[in-house]
Amino acid sequence: MPDTVTGSVIVGERRIASADILENGRRAATGMARLGVREGDAVALLMRNDTPILEATQGARLLGAYAVPINWHLKSEEVAYILADCDAPLLVAHADLLNALQPGAIPAGMTVLVVPTPPEAQADFHLSAERAATPAGARTWADWVASFEPWSGAIGAARPSMLYTSGTTGRPKGVRRAVGTPEQVSAAAAIFQTVLNPRPGMRGMVCGPMYHSSPNTFVRECLARADLFVLQSRFDPERTLADIERHRITHLVMVPTMFIRLVRLPEEVRRRYDLSSVERVLHTAAPCPPEVKRTMIAWWGPVIYEVYGSTEVGPAVGCSAQEWLEHPGTVGRPTPGTTVRIYDEAGRALPDGEVGEIHMRCSAYADFTYHKQPERRAAMERDGLVSVGDIGFMRDGYLYVCDRKVDMVIVGGVNIYPAEIESVLIEAPGVRDCAVFGVPDEEMGESLVAAVELQPDARVTEQDLKAYLASRLANYKTPRRIEFHAALPREESGKIFKRKLRDPHWAGRGRTI
Repeated sequence: MPDTVTGSVIVGERRIASADILENGRRAATGMARLGVREGDAVALLMRNDTPILEATQGARLLGAYAVPINWHLKSEEVAYILADCDAPLLVAHADLLNALQPGAIPAGMTVLVVPTPPEAQADFHLSAERAATPAGARTWADWVASFEPWSGAIGAARPSMLYTSGTTGRPKGVRRAVGTPEQVSAAAAIFQTVLNPRPGMRGMVCGPMYHSSPNTFVRECLARADLFVLQSRFDPERTLADIERHRITHLVMVPTMFIRLVRLPEEVRRRYDLSSVERVLHTAAPCPPEVKRTMIAWWGPVIYEVYGSTEVGPAVGCSAQEWLEHPGTVGRPTPGTTVRIYDEAGRALPDGEVGEIHMRCSAYADFTYHKQPERRAAMERDGLVSVGDIGFMRDGYLYVCDRKVDMVIVGGVNIYPAEIESVLIEAPGVRDCAVFGVPDEEMGESLVAAVELQPDARVTEQDLKAYLASRLANYKTPRRIEFHAALPREESGKIFKRKLRDPHWAGRGRTI
């Protein structure tokens, strides 16, 4: 990061100089060191998108410690597990999130610093004054940071944040990456330059929560290079368009659910805003329905770039808009130094066109382990490559992803990939969002269920949707049952918590995914 920065960060109606954030980060490093934080240790962060999470992350990086941003959607018991597992001596938390924790959730001896919940978060999440109140007697982050001089000690080897996986197969796992060699740091920077195309003076927008890998990495780039970046408290499609126009945003990181919500805006709303400043939109995290992606490319232009990978392996595969139009459905080609291989259940490498489990390794990124769970790290490796938990195939050098391995449904011995069905169902008239998953079936082993959230005032029946799917997919891919939900359980990014829909159907049957 350069010695001097001149940019600023906009959060709600507040504008904060990037230099002030970095200065507070240096003061925080001094305070963290006083608490005993050393190189390789962890600092826990339970915060929505706000400048203190940037300050705390910067403080940890200066000491060579891992910042651990925690998914604030988690329940108290889940947060307690991560706090205990990461062994952090310090927790920095927004007041409303701290108030939601149950007694005993915070380990004994852990120092807790409170960040008052900012007004934009209170408004966006409809928080009551009582819920957002700073606990009596609590020490605030701002007062604590101001009590220290900027860090003047040795700078530790900068580590990425230690992000905890979503825990689809059990307890969350902390992804703890080693420090990269100078050659790896240089190679990773080159990959990041290709996929994001950042530049000095860019103007960024962070739409997703910082407990996700892509926004977390993007924010660091914005602090170093951006003249300005907007840190959104919560994604709102029209507000995003308005902010792009107002602030002449050039670079964004988004997820497909955001694309879906954008293209669902009325045509007159979509045409209202000038998006000509946008140079690159990096999208990650989930498959994008083909028609949605075509619409976004036609609307925003060839600025959309897809990256496929994981917290464990990094941005291993990339795809420009032009490449995607020439190879519809692909997630792209391996980035430099990346090996991608497809294996069957017996561990045999598969040729082009055959579907199996995706394994990959990007030599530009230092190896990782799972914090305190090296055996789970070892279990996902084959021939030096790491499974990312997805099913897919290669064709002519391009990777195609079918679905998550844990989401694949086997009906009467036939493999069915819910992502394919979801990409069709999401286009059905009246459907706002959907999720398809397997449930127990006495005869077939499993059968398909679709959970559907409708657009406001939509009048759509189960038979309407089954007919729509049957006209576009093989009959065996049509869900046996469609459940309508007023609202599907989802993360702030819009990504659906499919496990919360699926688990009740498997309760008591011994299935854990």
